[in-house]
Amino acid sequence: MRVAAVQYKAPKGDKSAALREIESLVRLAPPTDLVVLPELAATGYLFDDRAHVTTIAENPDGELFQLLSKLAAERRCWMVCGFVERAADRLFNSALVVQPDGTLAFTYRKTLLFDADVPWASPGDSGYRVFTTDAGTFTVGICMDLNDDQFTDWCRESNPHAIAFPTNWIEEGEPTWPYWAWRLEGYPGALVAANTWGPEREVTFSGKSAVLQRLVIRAAAPAEGNRVIAAKVLTDRVSI
Repeated sequence: MRVAAVQYKAPKGDKSAALREIESLVRLAPPTDLVVLPELAATGYLFDDRAHVTTIAENPDGELFQLLSKLAAERRCWMVCGFVERAADRLFNSALVVQPDGTLAFTYRKTLLFDADVPWASPGDSGYRVFTTDAGTFTVGICMDLNDDQFTDWCRESNPHAIAFPTNWIEEGEPTWPYWAWRLEGYPGALVAANTWGPEREVTFSGKSAVLQRLVIRAAAPAEGNRVIAAKVLTDRVSI
């Protein structure tokens, strides 16, 4: 199963530019079965207040989906990308799951919220799901979900070949990859982590997007810079 992760930092307040840059980066990826982009990829992560978030929220069939639909159909691959979802009077930190024919397969809603999500986002109610590609299976979790025992236990039980992991992982001075591996101990599949990087307001995002499987880094990005990384995920069912 061929996977790619796009490490990307959106220009804050310029969604149109972000969409153009996302398209350019995706087109750099080699032929692949699954492309993963960061959490809230086109907007950045930190906002003034709920009113601010409302101005950049979109429906699942909005302009981000329209771009991903085009790219997925052109490249014949699955795509997963984070966005702010508008759903009636609620907002969610969500991820679009787009099929190779360009149709929307699912909208996953982040279950375990981070502190910065709480002022505006509702806890996700979508549940978890496994998706089947021509080359293997995957599920989706967003950032803090990796700290949720319910999610990691479900991954071990459902045993997809990969976890598509849009994230805005913060730099906290501790090694990132060993922590991710520890959280997934006993899960034989791959984590396909697409992160952002650099400072935003009072925090710095760690970059270091990676494809991690069975304690092995199969592809990795540096701490800074927009990057596309790719790797082949093992799809046999050997446990760690």
